Amino acid sequence: MALNIVIMAAGKGTRMKSATPKVLHKLAGRPLLTHVLTSCEPFTADARIVITGHGAEQVEATVAAPGISFVRQMPQLGTGHAIQQVVPALVGEGTTLILNGDVPLIETSTAKALVDACAGAALVLLTVDLFDPTGYGRIIRDPEDGGVLAIVEHKDATPEQRLIHEGYSGMMAAPTGALKRWVSALTNNNAQGEYYLTDIVAMAVAEGLPVLGIKAHSETEVLGVNDPVQLAQLERAFQAQQANALMRAGVRLADPARFDLRGTLTHGQDCEIDVNCVFEGNVTLGDNVRIGAHCVIRNVNIASNARIHEFTHIDGEKAGASVGEGALIGPFARLRPGAQLGPEVHIGNFVEVKNSTLAAGAKANHLAYLGDATVGERVNYGAGSITANYDGANKHRTEIGDDVHVGSNCVLVAPVTIGAGATIGGGSTITKPVGAGELAVARGKQVAISGWTRPAKKR
Repeated sequence: MALNIVIMAAGKGTRMKSATPKVLHKLAGRPLLTHVLTSCEPFTADARIVITGHGAEQVEATVAAPGISFVRQMPQLGTGHAIQQVVPALVGEGTTLILNGDVPLIETSTAKALVDACAGAALVLLTVDLFDPTGYGRIIRDPEDGGVLAIVEHKDATPEQRLIHEGYSGMMAAPTGALKRWVSALTNNNAQGEYYLTDIVAMAVAEGLPVLGIKAHSETEVLGVNDPVQLAQLERAFQAQQANALMRAGVRLADPARFDLRGTLTHGQDCEIDVNCVFEGNVTLGDNVRIGAHCVIRNVNIASNARIHEFTHIDGEKAGASVGEGALIGPFARLRPGAQLGPEVHIGNFVEVKNSTLAAGAKANHLAYLGDATVGERVNYGAGSITANYDGANKHRTEIGDDVHVGSNCVLVAPVTIGAGATIGGGSTITKPVGAGELAVARGKQVAISGWTRPAKKR
């Protein structure tokens, strides 16, 4: 049986007061529409159609992917009008699942329940019991058998109907053939002059087709976003869900209300995360990892027993980054793409590492930069030292052997090689290779001038 998945994403979102189309505003670091598309990924669908309108080009460019097609609704004259536009793109005579692009937390299991209950033969509505149903269409049920008789939009509801707390979520599954027939018969005889998709309920009832109402697991699952306040509320609700799931899996969060996960977080046992940490992209934590407060961590693999001190910023971007077992990072450290740190490496305060490999036991504890470098085991890299890896046009690499000691305030001008066991005197600018075990000092000779008088201010 053919399955069509249709996501309505044409609205402007006037109350967002933003130039960005509403469905592209982000929840947990991803556009609202992306959340909905992700919830549908497990389905084997014959067509996945996104209805666009306001900001169509931007929306389509953002979520374009193999298997996704787009139909434009111009102008936007209501939900029924939106489905009228998509009718020519519907495949087969099975089931059409209709979801909303601004309702991001719909669960895959709930969407599947709609599809299964429809089975190409019944109109199935996703409903929800609401504490405050203001703005939602009300579900009118048959008092005898509980079947759905109609949906009345809030704007058109009578005072008695507005007392009903079961609301329509805006999502449904319908027999594709019947859906095509129903939407072609829609009219706009209502207060807004729009074509309401909800009017097809009365048509299905008139034809004697079963109309079912399936309730969502929770109100959060069907909450839409209409303004920045609702977006912020939904963000906290979603983050609370993620925090609770992590804690149930054994992660210790100092305060789940001050935690943000905007990607995926895989973890081992006995991990601890302090307050106000943000995780983005793909992050993996080994056993016994401790993350200090106020860290931003994205796209990195952190091995067991590592300690990420407060205010550390790690961003592996596409290249990724890795932190070895037992490593100590921060506070106020920065790891950039390509940072590959071995076991027991120490990266201290105000140290930046980019596209560099540090072998076991290497240390850069203060105020240093390592870019495009290969650093051997047990290297001590002094405070204020840098690799000068960029010549204004190209990047060059620095090779530092095992057990090298680099003094403070040194400049290693790449490309350059420092042999194993060598020592670089503090304040040196190194432009030539240094052999194994050698001491290299490259700085101006110190001069002391006797009898020198400091200039005095004129009065």
